[in-house]
Amino acid sequence: MTRVAVIGGGPAGLMAAEVIARVGHSVVIFERMPTVGRKFLMAGRGGLNLTHSENLDAFLSRYGVSEQVLRPAIEALPPASIEVWCNGLGQETFIGSSGRVFPKSMKSSPLLRAWLRRLDELGVTVRTRHRWLGWDPSGALLLETPDGPATVMTDAAVLALGGGSWARLGSDGSFVEILRGAGIDVVAFRASNCGFCADWSNAFRERFQGVPVKRIEISFVGEMVRGEALITANGIEGGAIYGMSAVLREVIATEGCAIITIDLRPDLSEGDLSKLLQAPRKKQSLSTYLRKTARLSPVAIGLLHEAALSLPNALGQLPPEDLARLIKAVPLHLTATAPIDRAISTAGGVALGEIDTNFMLKRRPGVFVAGEMLDWEAPTGGYLLQASFATGAAAGRGALAWLAGER
Repeated sequence: MTRVAVIGGGPAGLMAAEVIARVGHSVVIFERMPTVGRKFLMAGRGGLNLTHSENLDAFLSRYGVSEQVLRPAIEALPPASIEVWCNGLGQETFIGSSGRVFPKSMKSSPLLRAWLRRLDELGVTVRTRHRWLGWDPSGALLLETPDGPATVMTDAAVLALGGGSWARLGSDGSFVEILRGAGIDVVAFRASNCGFCADWSNAFRERFQGVPVKRIEISFVGEMVRGEALITANGIEGGAIYGMSAVLREVIATEGCAIITIDLRPDLSEGDLSKLLQAPRKKQSLSTYLRKTARLSPVAIGLLHEAALSLPNALGQLPPEDLARLIKAVPLHLTATAPIDRAISTAGGVALGEIDTNFMLKRRPGVFVAGEMLDWEAPTGGYLLQASFATGAAAGRGALAWLAGER
């Protein structure tokens, strides 16, 4: 029996533990929180999107510049294998109309319970309220435990400490300085799949904070994403904006602002919309007219009024063709990302050049890294969990190879 430590009880850490324990090695998971899988449970509140059913090459392209490093791990544990794995835990899956894969329960708690039962049957030990503090001079793990400081000698270790968002769920980024102190390059965390700040008028903010804008299409530098968004007190968030958060973040960082356009009626051409707006307004208020003629919601009309604040003419004075053009491309100035702790995920983390093909740290032989603490990012839609599962499994296989002497 060989002692292996897994630091972090999220999806990547649990998957690494399963891979290692399946061949009979003794595995202990150390988790700093009172329970494991807290962010995993949070992800399941709106329906647990495990992965995506699209063509694998298209799937892998979602990882952008990180595709080359992540490809072998995901090819070894592809989306179809995640479905098989989930079904094996007694949690049947289904493919939604968008191609996303979910457990039929649409919840993460039944899956997590079944997973923990399997790990227990494999002999995996879980120790909560154990915070990793680094290594002592002999290479032993330093831990802060409920019983005080402790050191643990291991033959191999997997670090799966998460990213830099939702610190209250366990991913607080505290490992950054530990690894940098060991000479390992860690890229600063940045918000990903996040909301953005916009300078709303007080009237718009007070009326529409918390209101969704449905069935829209957001465009920026040739990219277009359909979906919905949510108005916040300080800006906008939601699926339609998350899909282009990486490029928006980088443009704002270099230019100080990014201007997106929102198509409030993506199902209608500008010409057809202009024809509808030829109808006489008569004595209707502008809001009533737009609601009945263009089928716009109150929040969509509010966005038009916000855009009109910078126009030379009032919204009600625009000719039909200009009004149609505005409805099809409402400009919105984004000035910053929302706070990183509210982001769904993060970019940044351990630089991919610091690991070998087995996900082992080149500067720390026998120590492997997995999950969101690595420097990659992906959109929502199943890509985040898929890469966490796959890199966890890859780190687990790497640890097995190390233990077997295949170094």
